[in-house]
Amino acid sequence: MSKEYYTTIGLEVHAELKTNSKMFCGCINNPDEEQPNVNICPICMAHPGTLPVINKKAVEDVIKVGLAIGAKIADFTEFDRKNYFYPDIPKAYQISQYKFPIVSGGKLNGVDITRIHLEEDTATSKHDKGDYSLVDYNRAGVPLMELVTEPVIHSAKQAGDFGRELQLLLRYLGVSEANMEKGQMRVELNISVSEDPNKLGTKVEVKNINSFRAVERAAIYEEKRMKDLLEKGAQDEIVQETRGWDENKGTTFSQRSKENANDYRYFPDPDLPKLFLNKIFGIEKLRSELPELPEVKRNRYKNDYGIKDEDIESYIVDQELGSWFEKLASLLINKDKIKTASNYITSDYLGLKKTNENIKIPDVKNFAELIDMVTEGKVSSRGAKDILAMIVIKDESPSKIAEEKGLIQNHDEESLKEIVKKIINENPTVVETYKGGKENAIMSLVGQVMKESKGSANPQMVQKLLKELLA
Repeated sequence: MSKEYYTTIGLEVHAELKTNSKMFCGCINNPDEEQPNVNICPICMAHPGTLPVINKKAVEDVIKVGLAIGAKIADFTEFDRKNYFYPDIPKAYQISQYKFPIVSGGKLNGVDITRIHLEEDTATSKHDKGDYSLVDYNRAGVPLMELVTEPVIHSAKQAGDFGRELQLLLRYLGVSEANMEKGQMRVELNISVSEDPNKLGTKVEVKNINSFRAVERAAIYEEKRMKDLLEKGAQDEIVQETRGWDENKGTTFSQRSKENANDYRYFPDPDLPKLFLNKIFGIEKLRSELPELPEVKRNRYKNDYGIKDEDIESYIVDQELGSWFEKLASLLINKDKIKTASNYITSDYLGLKKTNENIKIPDVKNFAELIDMVTEGKVSSRGAKDILAMIVIKDESPSKIAEEKGLIQNHDEESLKEIVKKIINENPTVVETYKGGKENAIMSLVGQVMKESKGSANPQMVQKLLKELLA
């Protein structure tokens, strides 16, 4: 493309909150319920004469998210009616928030946040029944947090990374499972492309996105679609609209023209009280009760343990593994040992777990003992991997396993010399290559000695003996 174009992205993220009951009634909030229309009552089905009651825990959860991102928490807030007719809205309006959101401002993962407000979720429409659709109202009325970012994202990757970090934060705070596959977190993409860096282009909203990878793919597709139209001088074909994402085709498609706020005729819900949040919750008390957040934990791991960023991310994403690693680090104390341990965890242990989900986290004392054996040269790296594969299945002492399996590293030069001679005699071609000047060829011989000794040979001693005998 000859011209330079500027992409701007804003995100709207909905996350179902993990409360026991729904937003305005006592029905169970159960995202795993498979039987349709069982978690419903006259209130969430909008029967005449029923009155909603605010779920205090849901409001508290949104305040926690706001505090975690350094946002301003409103002193005054209220709920509004957002009027529109659709089969998944039993009342023909959704209780939401318009002028007075609970949270304003804040920042997450380098992205500025506009607002976070609270509303009720809609029912679920099922379109897989042939020529008619069915509606399951189990989800209708579930507490739903909506977060809106500023239009400050400029790449597909940045959009995906923001979504992942938000999911992580919600899980750390314990306010949402935010599982995208179950629809507990939904991302909508607002994207525009302009030829002027100081001007936004026509905004398009993309819905039906059910994974962070799909967020990135949809952003890339829309960016290219708009750039192609601008390049052809067909900017009139870029209209403000809502588009859907087709995961199988990897394309977006037009759904409807985008509504404006006045199309919804917002007005304060007369059945719900106004809320003065400081008086009800004690914001500073909630702030003091926040857990250690992902970014703080990342910095602590880097400073305290000096481990690689990729390793840190493994422990941040898997909180159970991270907690176990911290116990292990407290036993090892020495930073070099901790780094060695982290390498074995993220490469070998997680590698084993990928092939067999039933393996367990090893006993922390056994793992510490194994790392001590490796760093003290009692077992080779190969032997340590073999022992690790055993202690993730059965709680046993690594020393005991090493003795039984003959994995204690052999430092006896005389006995090793016999093995080394045998390998030299069996590999004349490799020996010739080494003597011809290719010094790396010696590593092939080291590997064969290690194999012959069943991992018990000390590799440094093996290399020394090989060089001496081949000199």
